[in-house]
Amino acid sequence: MKIKKAVIPAAGLGTRVLPATKAIPKEMFPIVDKPAIQYIVEEAAKSGIEDIMIITSRGKSEMEDHFDRNPELENKLIAGGEAKRPMLEQVVDVTRLANITYVRQMEQKGLGHAVLQAKKFVGSEPFAVLYGDDVIIGEDPCIGQLIRAYEETGLCGAVGIKEVSEQDIQKYSSMKIEPYKDNIFKVTDMIEKPKPDQVFSLYSILGRCVLPADIFEILENIPYGAGNELQLTDAMKILAQKSGIAGVDFTGTRYDMGNKLGILKASVEVGLEHPEIGDEFKKYIKLMAEKL
Repeated sequence: MKIKKAVIPAAGLGTRVLPATKAIPKEMFPIVDKPAIQYIVEEAAKSGIEDIMIITSRGKSEMEDHFDRNPELENKLIAGGEAKRPMLEQVVDVTRLANITYVRQMEQKGLGHAVLQAKKFVGSEPFAVLYGDDVIIGEDPCIGQLIRAYEETGLCGAVGIKEVSEQDIQKYSSMKIEPYKDNIFKVTDMIEKPKPDQVFSLYSILGRCVLPADIFEILENIPYGAGNELQLTDAMKILAQKSGIAGVDFTGTRYDMGNKLGILKASVEVGLEHPEIGDEFKKYIKLMAEKL
Protein backbone atom coordinates (compact mmCIF):
# COMPACT_ATOMS: atom_id res chain seq x y z
CA MET A 1 0.00 0.00 0.00
CA LYS A 2 1.37 3.40 -1.01
CA ILE A 3 2.03 5.72 1.90
CA LYS A 4 0.09 8.93 1.42
CA LYS A 5 -0.33 10.17 5.00
CA ALA A 6 2.15 11.73 7.40
CA VAL A 7 2.05 12.89 10.99
CA ILE A 8 4.27 15.74 12.24
CA PRO A 9 4.41 15.95 16.06
CA ALA A 10 5.03 19.64 16.80
CA ALA A 11 3.48 20.21 20.21
CA GLY A 12 6.63 20.44 22.33
CA LEU A 13 7.27 23.49 24.50
CA GLY A 14 10.78 24.12 23.18
CA THR A 15 12.29 24.55 26.62
CA ARG A 16 15.83 24.07 25.29
CA VAL A 17 15.60 27.33 23.37
CA LEU A 18 13.82 29.58 25.86
CA PRO A 19 13.12 32.47 26.10
CA ALA A 20 12.46 32.68 22.34
CA THR A 21 9.91 29.85 22.47
CA LYS A 22 7.82 31.61 25.08
CA ALA A 23 6.11 33.43 22.20
CA ILE A 24 7.42 31.78 19.00
CA PRO A 25 7.04 28.05 18.25
CA LYS A 26 10.46 26.54 17.53
CA GLU A 27 8.96 25.04 14.38
CA MET A 28 8.56 28.61 13.11
CA PHE A 29 12.21 29.58 13.61
CA PRO A 30 13.50 30.67 10.19
CA ILE A 31 16.25 28.89 8.32
CA VAL A 32 17.21 31.89 6.16
CA ASP A 33 13.78 32.70 4.68
CA LYS A 34 11.59 29.67 5.45
CA PRO A 35 10.41 28.37 8.83
CA ALA A 36 11.64 24.96 9.94
CA ILE A 37 8.19 23.39 9.64
CA GLN A 38 8.05 24.28 5.94
CA TYR A 39 11.21 22.28 5.22
CA ILE A 40 9.59 19.28 6.91
CA VAL A 41 6.32 19.61 5.01
CA GLU A 42 8.22 20.05 1.73
CA GLU A 43 10.19 16.86 2.43
CA ALA A 44 6.95 14.95 2.93
CA ALA A 45 5.36 16.40 -0.21
CA LYS A 46 8.41 15.54 -2.34
CA SER A 47 8.10 11.96 -1.09
CA GLY A 48 4.55 11.52 -2.36
CA ILE A 49 2.71 12.39 0.85
CA GLU A 50 -0.65 14.01 0.14
CA ASP A 51 -2.28 14.34 3.57
CA ILE A 52 -0.49 15.67 6.64
CA MET A 53 -1.64 16.05 10.22
CA ILE A 54 0.40 18.41 12.39
CA ILE A 55 0.09 17.79 16.12
CA THR A 56 0.13 21.21 17.78
CA SER A 57 -0.51 22.65 21.21
CA ARG A 58 -1.67 25.88 22.81
CA GLY A 59 0.06 28.98 21.40
CA LYS A 60 1.15 27.48 18.09
CA SER A 61 -1.45 28.87 15.70
CA GLU A 62 1.32 30.55 13.68
CA MET A 63 1.93 27.23 11.94
CA GLU A 64 -1.66 27.11 10.75
CA ASP A 65 -1.44 30.70 9.54
CA HIS A 66 1.74 29.96 7.61
CA PHE A 67 0.13 27.26 5.48
CA ASP A 68 -3.11 29.23 5.01
CA ARG A 69 -3.95 31.79 2.34
CA ASN A 70 -3.40 35.47 3.15
CA PRO A 71 -5.57 37.51 0.76
CA GLU A 72 -4.35 40.89 2.06
CA LEU A 73 -0.69 40.01 1.50
CA GLU A 74 -1.40 38.34 -1.85
CA ASN A 75 -3.35 41.35 -3.13
CA LYS A 76 -0.53 43.68 -2.14
CA LEU A 77 1.98 41.51 -4.01
CA ILE A 78 -0.31 41.36 -7.04
CA ALA A 79 -0.47 45.16 -7.02
CA GLY A 80 3.31 45.19 -7.13
CA GLY A 81 3.26 43.73 -10.65
CA GLU A 82 5.95 41.51 -12.18
CA ALA A 83 8.59 42.63 -9.68
CA LYS A 84 6.61 41.01 -6.86
CA ARG A 85 5.49 37.91 -8.78
CA PRO A 86 8.23 35.60 -7.43
CA MET A 87 7.23 36.50 -3.87
CA LEU A 88 3.56 35.93 -4.71
CA GLU A 89 4.34 32.50 -6.11
CA GLN A 90 6.30 31.58 -3.01
CA VAL A 91 3.56 32.47 -0.53
CA VAL A 92 0.84 30.80 -2.60
CA ASP A 93 2.87 27.65 -3.32
CA VAL A 94 3.27 27.08 0.43
CA THR A 95 -0.51 26.64 0.71
CA ARG A 96 -0.54 23.96 -2.01
CA LEU A 97 2.12 21.60 -0.66
CA ALA A 98 -0.35 19.12 0.83
CA ASN A 99 -3.72 18.77 2.50
CA ILE A 100 -2.83 19.83 6.04
CA THR A 101 -4.99 19.35 9.10
CA TYR A 102 -4.24 20.06 12.73
CA VAL A 103 -5.07 18.58 16.11
CA ARG A 104 -4.06 19.83 19.54
CA GLN A 105 -2.26 17.66 22.05
CA MET A 106 -3.90 18.94 25.23
CA GLU A 107 -1.07 17.72 27.45
CA GLN A 108 2.55 17.00 26.51
CA LYS A 109 2.87 13.37 27.57
CA GLY A 110 5.55 12.19 25.17
CA LEU A 111 6.05 11.46 21.49
CA GLY A 112 3.95 8.30 21.64
CA HIS A 113 1.06 10.24 23.13
CA ALA A 114 1.39 12.86 20.38
CA VAL A 115 1.32 10.26 17.61
CA LEU A 116 -1.71 8.61 19.23
CA GLN A 117 -3.69 11.80 18.55
CA ALA A 118 -3.57 10.92 14.84
CA LYS A 119 -5.32 7.55 15.15
CA LYS A 120 -8.55 8.61 13.43
CA PHE A 121 -6.66 10.56 10.77
CA VAL A 122 -4.48 7.57 9.85
CA GLY A 123 -7.14 4.86 9.96
CA SER A 124 -5.82 1.45 8.89
CA GLU A 125 -3.05 2.68 6.58
CA PRO A 126 0.72 2.69 7.11
CA PHE A 127 1.94 6.25 7.63
CA ALA A 128 5.03 8.40 7.97
CA VAL A 129 6.15 10.29 11.06
CA LEU A 130 8.42 13.33 10.72
CA TYR A 131 9.53 14.77 14.06
CA GLY A 132 8.88 18.51 14.28
CA ASP A 133 12.27 19.15 15.90
CA ASP A 134 14.26 17.64 13.04
CA VAL A 135 14.92 19.31 9.70
CA ILE A 136 16.75 16.95 7.33
CA ILE A 137 18.04 18.47 4.11
CA GLY A 138 19.42 16.52 1.16
CA GLU A 139 18.91 15.82 -2.53
CA ASP A 140 16.94 12.64 -1.76
CA PRO A 141 14.16 13.38 0.78
CA CYS A 142 14.79 11.41 3.95
CA ILE A 143 11.25 10.15 4.49
CA GLY A 144 11.18 9.07 0.84
CA GLN A 145 14.22 6.86 1.54
CA LEU A 146 12.35 5.24 4.42
CA ILE A 147 9.20 4.72 2.36
CA ARG A 148 11.22 2.90 -0.32
CA ALA A 149 12.92 0.72 2.30
CA TYR A 150 9.55 -0.13 3.84
CA GLU A 151 8.16 -1.14 0.45
CA GLU A 152 11.27 -3.05 -0.65
CA THR A 153 11.97 -5.01 2.54
CA GLY A 154 8.43 -5.96 3.48
CA LEU A 155 9.33 -5.39 7.14
CA CYS A 156 6.68 -3.96 9.46
CA GLY A 157 8.14 -0.45 9.57
CA ALA A 158 11.18 1.70 8.87
CA VAL A 159 13.19 4.17 10.94
CA GLY A 160 15.83 6.72 9.97
CA ILE A 161 19.02 5.98 11.89
CA LYS A 162 22.49 7.49 12.28
CA GLU A 163 25.48 6.76 14.46
CA VAL A 164 25.84 9.23 17.33
CA SER A 165 28.44 9.70 20.04
CA GLU A 166 28.53 7.60 23.22
CA GLN A 167 27.45 10.69 25.12
CA ASP A 168 24.50 11.43 22.82
CA ILE A 169 23.22 7.85 22.64
CA GLN A 170 22.00 8.19 26.22
CA LYS A 171 19.87 11.20 25.18
CA TYR A 172 18.24 9.38 22.26
CA SER A 173 17.68 5.67 21.62
CA SER A 174 19.89 2.69 20.81
CA MET A 175 19.19 0.14 18.06
CA LYS A 176 20.04 -3.55 17.97
CA ILE A 177 20.80 -4.10 14.31
CA GLU A 178 22.01 -6.62 11.78
CA PRO A 179 23.07 -5.91 8.17
CA TYR A 180 20.32 -6.22 5.57
CA LYS A 181 21.29 -4.52 2.31
CA ASP A 182 23.47 -1.55 1.40
CA ASN A 183 22.60 1.21 3.89
CA ILE A 184 19.63 -0.71 5.28
CA PHE A 185 19.76 -2.69 8.52
CA LYS A 186 17.23 -4.94 10.23
CA VAL A 187 16.38 -3.54 13.65
CA THR A 188 15.41 -6.33 16.07
CA ASP A 189 15.38 -4.41 19.35
CA MET A 190 15.74 -0.89 20.72
CA ILE A 191 15.74 1.08 23.92
CA GLU A 192 14.91 4.71 24.72
CA LYS A 193 17.49 6.77 26.64
CA PRO A 194 19.67 3.76 27.53
CA LYS A 195 22.03 3.60 30.46
CA PRO A 196 25.65 2.82 29.51
CA ASP A 197 25.19 -0.93 30.15
CA GLN A 198 22.00 -1.03 28.05
CA VAL A 199 23.42 0.30 24.75
CA PHE A 200 22.93 -2.06 21.79
CA SER A 201 24.85 0.10 19.30
CA LEU A 202 25.58 3.76 18.63
CA TYR A 203 22.84 3.84 15.98
CA SER A 204 19.87 5.93 17.06
CA ILE A 205 16.55 6.97 15.50
CA LEU A 206 16.84 10.56 14.32
CA GLY A 207 13.57 12.14 13.37
CA ARG A 208 11.86 9.89 10.82
CA CYS A 209 9.71 6.73 10.91
CA VAL A 210 7.31 4.75 8.74
CA LEU A 211 4.85 2.76 10.83
CA PRO A 212 1.86 0.43 10.42
CA ALA A 213 -1.48 1.40 11.93
CA ASP A 214 -0.93 -1.43 14.45
CA ILE A 215 1.25 1.02 16.38
CA PHE A 216 -1.86 2.71 17.82
CA GLU A 217 -3.13 -0.39 19.60
CA ILE A 218 0.36 -0.93 21.02
CA LEU A 219 0.53 2.66 22.26
CA GLU A 220 -2.86 2.29 23.93
CA ASN A 221 -1.70 -0.74 25.91
CA ILE A 222 1.89 -0.09 26.96
CA PRO A 223 2.90 1.68 30.19
CA TYR A 224 4.49 5.08 30.30
CA GLY A 225 8.26 4.86 30.04
CA ALA A 226 11.33 7.12 30.31
CA GLY A 227 10.54 10.52 31.81
CA ASN A 228 7.06 9.22 32.71
CA GLU A 229 6.07 9.76 29.07
CA LEU A 230 4.42 7.52 26.51
CA GLN A 231 7.44 6.65 24.38
CA LEU A 232 7.03 5.88 20.69
CA THR A 233 10.31 3.94 20.91
CA ASP A 234 8.75 1.54 23.43
CA ALA A 235 5.93 0.79 20.98
CA MET A 236 8.30 0.37 18.04
CA LYS A 237 10.41 -1.96 20.20
CA ILE A 238 7.49 -4.42 20.25
CA LEU A 239 7.26 -4.32 16.45
CA ALA A 240 11.01 -4.78 16.11
CA GLN A 241 11.12 -7.77 18.45
CA LYS A 242 8.16 -9.38 16.72
CA SER A 243 8.87 -8.88 13.02
CA GLY A 244 11.86 -6.57 12.58
CA ILE A 245 11.95 -2.99 11.33
CA ALA A 246 14.09 -1.56 8.54
CA GLY A 247 16.74 0.84 9.82
CA VAL A 248 17.86 3.22 7.08
CA ASP A 249 21.21 4.98 7.49
CA PHE A 250 19.80 7.89 5.52
CA THR A 251 21.60 10.46 3.40
CA GLY A 252 21.11 14.13 4.19
CA THR A 253 22.06 16.55 6.95
CA ARG A 254 19.96 16.64 10.12
CA TYR A 255 19.50 19.84 12.09
CA ASP A 256 18.04 19.73 15.61
CA MET A 257 15.78 22.78 15.70
CA GLY A 258 15.14 22.32 19.41
CA ASN A 259 18.81 23.00 20.09
CA LYS A 260 20.51 26.41 19.96
CA LEU A 261 23.58 25.13 18.15
CA GLY A 262 21.46 23.14 15.71
CA ILE A 263 19.49 26.27 14.81
CA LEU A 264 22.69 28.21 14.14
CA LYS A 265 24.19 25.40 12.04
CA ALA A 266 21.05 25.20 9.91
CA SER A 267 21.05 28.94 9.23
CA VAL A 268 24.74 29.04 8.36
CA GLU A 269 24.89 25.94 6.16
CA VAL A 270 21.66 26.64 4.29
CA GLY A 271 22.62 30.30 3.97
CA LEU A 272 25.94 29.41 2.32
CA GLU A 273 24.04 27.60 -0.45
CA HIS A 274 21.19 30.08 -0.79
CA PRO A 275 20.83 31.33 -4.40
CA GLU A 276 20.17 34.95 -3.37
CA ILE A 277 22.61 35.54 -0.54
CA GLY A 278 25.04 32.61 -0.70
CA ASP A 279 27.96 34.38 -2.37
CA GLU A 280 27.83 37.44 -0.12
CA PHE A 281 27.37 35.29 2.95
CA LYS A 282 30.47 33.25 2.09
CA LYS A 283 32.49 36.46 1.96
CA TYR A 284 31.12 37.45 5.35
CA ILE A 285 31.91 34.07 6.90
CA LYS A 286 35.48 34.23 5.58
CA LEU A 287 35.94 37.68 7.11
CA MET A 288 34.56 36.48 10.42
CA ALA A 289 36.82 33.40 10.35
CA GLU A 290 39.88 35.63 10.08
CA LYS A 291 38.91 37.23 13.40
CA LEU A 292 38.61 33.97 15.30
